[in-house]
Amino acid sequence: MSNLLFSVAAADDVLTVSEVAQRLRCSRAHIYNLAHGKIRDALPLAVIRLGRRTLVRRSTLEAWIRANERTLPGGILPVSLEVDTVDAPRSND
Repeated sequence: MSNLLFSVAAADDVLTVSEVAQRLRCSRAHIYNLAHGKIRDALPLAVIRLGRRTLVRRSTLEAWIRANERTLPGGILPVSLEVDTVDAPRSND
């Protein structure tokens, strides 16, 4: 019985804002903006507030990532023009 409780607890542990930011490869400020619903075209990220601490359940983060993925027919993730144009070679017209 204790193994079952441990496995459930381990799967649903909590992450700090810094850990979530590291996982998503963005800033802590961006995570706070996600939590407050300030990021256009992204669902708000559910958080747990404990006084001044903000935490996110690992399972909530994983569900949020899945919910915010946008796929094209055939299961292909769309290309982001913002990212691709930054590294694109410039033409000399």
